[in-house]
Amino acid sequence: MNVVETLQDRGFIEQATHDTELNEYVEGNDVTCYIGFDPTASSLHVGSLVPIMSLAHMQRHGHRPIALVGGGTGLIGDPSGKTEMRKMLTNEAIEENMEGIRGQLSRFIDFSDGKAIMVNNADWLTKLEYIPFLRDIGKHFSINRMIKAESYKIRLESEEGLSFIEFNYMLLQAYDFMKLFKQYGCHLQMGGRDQWGNIVAGVELVRRMCQETAFGITFPLVTTSSGEKMGKTAKGAVWLDAERTSPYDYFQFWVNTDDRDVVRFLSLFTFLPMDEIRKVKDLTDADLNTAKAILAFEATTLAHGEEKAVNAFRAAEIMFGSRKLPADLLPSSCIPREGSESDDASVPHSEVDMEVLTAGIPAFKVFQITGLSQSGGAARRLIQQGGAYVNGNRITSFDYLVTDKDLSDGEIVLRAGKKQFHKLKVK
Repeated sequence: MNVVETLQDRGFIEQATHDTELNEYVEGNDVTCYIGFDPTASSLHVGSLVPIMSLAHMQRHGHRPIALVGGGTGLIGDPSGKTEMRKMLTNEAIEENMEGIRGQLSRFIDFSDGKAIMVNNADWLTKLEYIPFLRDIGKHFSINRMIKAESYKIRLESEEGLSFIEFNYMLLQAYDFMKLFKQYGCHLQMGGRDQWGNIVAGVELVRRMCQETAFGITFPLVTTSSGEKMGKTAKGAVWLDAERTSPYDYFQFWVNTDDRDVVRFLSLFTFLPMDEIRKVKDLTDADLNTAKAILAFEATTLAHGEEKAVNAFRAAEIMFGSRKLPADLLPSSCIPREGSESDDASVPHSEVDMEVLTAGIPAFKVFQITGLSQSGGAARRLIQQGGAYVNGNRITSFDYLVTDKDLSDGEIVLRAGKKQFHKLKVK
């Protein structure tokens, strides 16, 4: 099975240019491909995992991925998928964000010895001269076709409209593709469904200026079965940076996967064999929950390393109880299948001074400062709705005082809803 067939089998591909030719090309060539990443933050999030995993699959099939960080286009802002103009970044912010992104990508992709490449399109875009660019590149673009692209149509119909600076984005991304084609022999660009117009523009520019065939693939927008955007929780985005989303919280995000999404997420976000994954669709109840634990372990291993994944798994056992994992369920996973001595260091926790605890802290403040609620108002609503617990006991009054009398073995276990835990420990 070639890499395109693998990506199709696992649910990565929504659209592709030149379907037959693309399959023939990857069968007979060592392919160099690229995906662009927006450097608007120093960390990527779960919503970026589909493109990251696709590059990792390319490398595992012997091909060379390029991760292009849009340092140049980031100075302008991509209008794709946005109803308002993006905040423009400084060069310093882009450099800092690039370092963070490279570290995260390195968990999934091997950059050693040229096996993968990371580039910044600021290296060439910031050096372009306007008149030669319009004369040599702009002449290949039709305004009539450009405004029909979904990314432009959305902005043109929005209240803010589309700025001229953003209107140039398609030309610059197409130029990126041609630049990578010439410099690295890159024949394939991949991206989200909102990038289809930009990718096709690059394919066409390579054809016109280099008289060569280039290819494009887009990925589907991944939403949960409940229709929510992938990677969003009550706490906000689920980041790949351990400082923003701890490995334990990251693990719990995957454990909380909807039953209907387990097979799809195992296919997209792990490298476990598909013949093992397909058997999960017949599971129910406790067996399906065990499959979710394996999904969480595999996803956490990829993002944070096996040691952090084991720690998160053991911490979850402390909070929710342990179970023996059947040897024949997703057997390629390295998840620990036998019980062992557990360490609760990975369970989210905070330290509090005994003096503060003796005086007492209103329950709504405790749930806010520990991150179990986003605000004091949200904490009050949680308590009023009966979703707040101290040591397993439901709190019914938001001004209930959490004190040293709530200590058990030197700690207090807080719970929001069924699955969010946090421990308060005395300093």
